[in-house]
Amino acid sequence: MALILIADDSPTEIYVLKKILEKHQHTTITAEDGEQAVELAKSEKPDLVLMDVVMPKLNGFQATRRLSKDGETKDIPVVIVSSKNQETDKLWGMRQGAKGYLGKPVTEELLMNEINNLLAG
Repeated sequence: MALILIADDSPTEIYVLKKILEKHQHTTITAEDGEQAVELAKSEKPDLVLMDVVMPKLNGFQATRRLSKDGETKDIPVVIVSSKNQETDKLWGMRQGAKGYLGKPVTEELLMNEINNLLAG
């Protein structure tokens, strides 16, 4: 299926997202901060990125902006998955180039619907 990059500084969150994705036959790679996420997106060219917001070095908004503005990575859809899920956070995330925004804790159904819609489109 798809190669999905999970960018999150929480080992628990990575574990949960990985389990869901692998159950649906997706392959995952992980980054622990925004900087590593940008580097991995450039080198591995994932089909989609799940991006946390609150991370060290580069936050998820900054990393999403970098990915969406870079010619190499601008076509990789980014879905922000964050506990920062106020309306203003969602608007700001979409402005940075995110294609989706899900609040934590995310349900398997919501996550897979979002991923399937973006990968199909």
